[in-house]
Amino acid sequence: MSKTVAVIRGDGVGPELVDAMMKVLKAAGTKADFVMCDAGETWWKAHGGNSLVPDKTWEILKTADACFKGPTTTPGGIGSPKSVAVSIRKAFNLYANVRPIKSVDGAIGPLGKVEHVCVREGTEGLYIGEEIELSDDMVIAIRKITKSASRKIAIYAFEEARRRGYKAVVPIHKSNILKKTCGTFLAVVEEVAKDYPDIEVWEYHIDNVAMQLIKNPQTFDKTVLLSTNLFMDVISEECSALVGSIGMIYSANIGDNYAMFEPAHGSAPKYAGMDKVNPYATILAGAWMLDYLGEKEQSKKIFDASEKAIAQGYVTYDLGGDKKLSEVADKIIEIMKKN
Repeated sequence: MSKTVAVIRGDGVGPELVDAMMKVLKAAGTKADFVMCDAGETWWKAHGGNSLVPDKTWEILKTADACFKGPTTTPGGIGSPKSVAVSIRKAFNLYANVRPIKSVDGAIGPLGKVEHVCVREGTEGLYIGEEIELSDDMVIAIRKITKSASRKIAIYAFEEARRRGYKAVVPIHKSNILKKTCGTFLAVVEEVAKDYPDIEVWEYHIDNVAMQLIKNPQTFDKTVLLSTNLFMDVISEECSALVGSIGMIYSANIGDNYAMFEPAHGSAPKYAGMDKVNPYATILAGAWMLDYLGEKEQSKKIFDASEKAIAQGYVTYDLGGDKKLSEVADKIIEIMKKN
């Protein structure tokens, strides 16, 4: 029985990236059914309302086996809706945001080869978006940390380390200052660690790990970096620079019964329609989604062909290359057909 995927093409460069990904997935032989749906700033500006996700799209999401989200723009300012990603994560309890960071020959970052995974709690922290105006002079934001959510993401991180044969989980926090929120998160991670005696625990303060990732990036090879929502959003962006570009970072938002896949980068509206931006993050996020849906052979074909394309110099401007978005996608398809 074929699986159904809800596909959000997104804003800015999103539509052209998703179109390229769809060509690659179909060339790989996917049997999934893809249902296109609206969400993002472009739709919201045309229709208004208090959400960037229309009701019709929610209906499609609820009946699909997974979701693919192209890059979407989130409007800023008081009163504007929550991002598409945050809304979907919350609705489906997609608590594990996972971003593999791995150098590929032909696109090695400025500090050498690296390999680790960033795991981010995706449903709480500061990203619940609860802010209160206490006076004309003061506004506060609530940072929500629960033991239950911390336990779920900690278990995921240790299981991910075990799946990949990695040596350590690295919980990142600031418990010397944020004694209750970070303190609770860290205490739960240490409790969960007792069930994984084969995996080491290296705890780091957020400011120290930000420095160490630049000074000694290979220290974290074969580890899972784990943190709360905002901290890991920032750290995973830093980690993307280690492999040359955030255009290489594919991402999954995983819950117990559902998952949303996406490139880690934004919608880059100034490049929309220019056939310019790096499509690897989008294409590889799609390939990972096929693996999630049980199409492991098709997924592997795309990953293998992408690595070969990069090694052959098929990279875009952000990695020092001169290839167009469409040329990269066509090269991946060409390599798959030859193998």
